[in-house]
Amino acid sequence: MQPDLWSFATHCYGQPGVEHACLQLQDAGADVCLLLSGLWLEQRGVPCNAERLHHLHAIAKPWQDQVVRPLRALRQNWRAGATSDARLHALREQVKALELESERELLLRLGAQMETWPADSSHNKPSWLEPLLGPVEKANRDALNLLRAAATTAA
Repeated sequence: MQPDLWSFATHCYGQPGVEHACLQLQDAGADVCLLLSGLWLEQRGVPCNAERLHHLHAIAKPWQDQVVRPLRALRQNWRAGATSDARLHALREQVKALELESERELLLRLGAQMETWPADSSHNKPSWLEPLLGPVEKANRDALNLLRAAATTAA
């Protein structure tokens, strides 16, 4: 039985080097939740098409813009001050937990959209990561390859 998207994503993210690769891709402008979703779809053999990509972006972009990124920005802005202020550090940890929970909620929303998309055994292994990321530089291509390798152990 295939794991649900959240279980898959947390297992994949916990593989050696994946956190660093995800942060590298995030710094390059990628939506890590979409990439993890793409990995899940690849592992399930779900064909990639423009309509499905549009659905994923329509769910992820507003949530990222209105919820995840503002929480991340607040947490990052408090980094320096939290090193010398215990109360700010505690608040920053709460914001960090809320940021993670907002990413979990996004993955649940994406998973609900994708779970009914059937696999197609007549297709070769579908490629979701490149269409979700866009033009890929070599350093980012290495990060994508690491993600794909980690996904095979998470499936």
